[in-house]
Amino acid sequence: MKLLRYGPPRGERPGLVDRRGVIRDLSAHIRDVAPETVTPEVLARLAALDVDALPRVEGTPRLGVPVRGIGKFIAIGLNYADHAKEAHLPIPTEPALFTKAISCLSGPDDDVMLPKDSMKSDWEVELGVIIGRTARYVGADQALDHVAGYVVVNDVSERAFQLERGTQWDKGKGCDTFGPVGPWLVTADEVGDVQKLELFLDLNGRRMQTGNTLNMIFPVRDLIAYVSQFMTLYPGDLLITGTPPGVGLGRKPEPLFLKAGDVMHLGIEKLGEQRQRVVAWHHRGDEMSP
Repeated sequence: MKLLRYGPPRGERPGLVDRRGVIRDLSAHIRDVAPETVTPEVLARLAALDVDALPRVEGTPRLGVPVRGIGKFIAIGLNYADHAKEAHLPIPTEPALFTKAISCLSGPDDDVMLPKDSMKSDWEVELGVIIGRTARYVGADQALDHVAGYVVVNDVSERAFQLERGTQWDKGKGCDTFGPVGPWLVTADEVGDVQKLELFLDLNGRRMQTGNTLNMIFPVRDLIAYVSQFMTLYPGDLLITGTPPGVGLGRKPEPLFLKAGDVMHLGIEKLGEQRQRVVAWHHRGDEMSP
């Protein structure tokens, strides 16, 4: 299944995408796509529905974050050897672990807003994992049993905040709008082998990143097992798994960073695509919809 949430910020409704690409409303069956509805039991019940009998959603509504109420946004850095090399950092012997603020979450096609004083904002296409079953001290051989599905994520990063303002990467990772997720959550059974997925990201129509999850240093099963040794992962938690080479920081002969007016287009095989317009910082009020 492809599960999604559609509608205006803070007014999203649950839905799924049928085999013809039509959005169908799930409101009669679940209140929302949320931690309590990405468990194996609920996903099995949804998979048994007569999709053609579900109400069609007309038009092309805005898509929100595919899962409401994500509890933790955990990230892995430097998980592709070529990316570590372009960042001039050693290949890690253990996964590099950091967090992104929940408040950075945004829909897959929402604008990305540069933070105040941003000079080095950058892009990173990443495979995201939505947890569907509580994971605590799980082994790698059992780790994928704890996955509800997979999503496309753009791990937008302000490099000056990340690398030049002390030792904590989190400062450059959690700015408002720096976590576009979606367009939908694709359940694990539909994805199949998660270590054979192509990734790409274009900036203003020019290809910047090309990669394949086959080239991860630490595969998804190992990452889930590793993270679960340090914290409990609950249904609805989001784990992102690193980015392939081609980020702006690593461009030669000079780095290239985001500016207002840029457009990012990114996607992952089987998981869909995103498109974001970059805008200058402005006061957003309270309209964000994580």
